[in-house]
Amino acid sequence: MTGDDFYEYISKLWSMLIWGNKKYIVDKIIADNGFERVKKLLAELLFGRKPIEERWGCFLKDVKGLGPATISELLSYMYPDEYIIFNKNTILCFTYFGIEGMPKYNYQYTGKKYVEVCGHAKEISRFMQKSGLPDTNLLAVDYFLWDEILPLTEKNNIIGDAELPDMEAVSGKEYKSLHDEIKEKLVVIGRLLGFESNSEIKIATGAKVDAVWEAKIGNMGKAIYVFEVQSKGAIDSLILNLKKAQSNPAVQAVVAVADEVQIEKIKAESKGVIDEKALRTWDFKDVVVVHDSLVRAHESINTLALVPDSFC
Repeated sequence: MTGDDFYEYISKLWSMLIWGNKKYIVDKIIADNGFERVKKLLAELLFGRKPIEERWGCFLKDVKGLGPATISELLSYMYPDEYIIFNKNTILCFTYFGIEGMPKYNYQYTGKKYVEVCGHAKEISRFMQKSGLPDTNLLAVDYFLWDEILPLTEKNNIIGDAELPDMEAVSGKEYKSLHDEIKEKLVVIGRLLGFESNSEIKIATGAKVDAVWEAKIGNMGKAIYVFEVQSKGAIDSLILNLKKAQSNPAVQAVVAVADEVQIEKIKAESKGVIDEKALRTWDFKDVVVVHDSLVRAHESINTLALVPDSFC
């Protein structure tokens, strides 16, 4: 598989529909993971001998830029009798059917949950076959969900849960996963808005921040926007990181991302430390809503194919 082969393989997926310039995203996947490494891990996901729960978990952990929607789509095309596409539309449709325990947050898209979801899809497949539909594999189930059930979820106002739990009420692995989820959404929002957007970036001496949006201004330099996510606990390190980030002359604004309670603490404790004109705050809930709305908007716009891939 060459780089061009990988682009052809990934860019045609439904999960890539949100991206107008798919080549940029595929090149980013290669740059972030290393081409030989991502090929090896992809081969292990699709052809490995370990149970799918383990292969799923390892791939999500070790590969940046390819999430549950993408890898489930690849598995479904490769093994349509075994695996269903696992994305928010699937969850909405299963919720319409009254199936409980569907994931609300990214960290809940586990290998174990994927096996459970595939089991539900197989039940739907068997029901469709009994109703007289021949050769009903799980790709056919996915089309059925998309064409017939998804419009019913909209008609009945069944929507994905954009809320996040009380961050003070979670702990350990769940807390870190929710923190990382917000970071990932910030990166995606930045890229959808046209910024060079990345996470875990060193922006100044001693300051590694959660997310950065960069915009190049011709040959004059960059405009940079810095984001720090505060989930719970002491906010000293967040304030210190944002203060250090302000020492970079290209930084136009620093943004503290947190819930309502933490935002008020940040505003109070940052007075006299961070330049108030440069400090912004962004509520977790708004980040999630903006992310989901932008994804839906770009999916809709990109179906128009206004800009051909070759031009991008």
